[in-house]
Amino acid sequence: MLLGITLCVILNREQTHFCFTMHLIESMATFAQIIEDKDLLLVDFSAEWCGPCKMMPPILQEVKKKIGNEITIIKMDVDGNPQTARQYGIQSVPTLILFQKGKVVWRQSGLVQAGQLELIIRRFL
Repeated sequence: MLLGITLCVILNREQTHFCFTMHLIESMATFAQIIEDKDLLLVDFSAEWCGPCKMMPPILQEVKKKIGNEITIIKMDVDGNPQTARQYGIQSVPTLILFQKGKVVWRQSGLVQAGQLELIIRRFL
């Protein structure tokens, strides 16, 4: 669950350079609303101590650059949000979950290369 000062990182394509914009999400209801509101949402469940998780940001930036505003990408720290991680059955990181209009349509644990991830996402556009 995203509470208090827990931050999630959303890749933002509105700037020339793909930078991380920090957003405060104050409750599980807000996270649920984000899932429902977005046509296509990719959530990267990760942890600070996870080596492969540190390799995901450039991959996600590349995918966001190619797909653009058709997808929203959120990075969620499982240690800071244990209830949300439990709710979605996260047992290893990184785990990517793709939501379409609030429903899980794809998930995978482990590192995913940008080209493979782009192909997977494009199936749901």
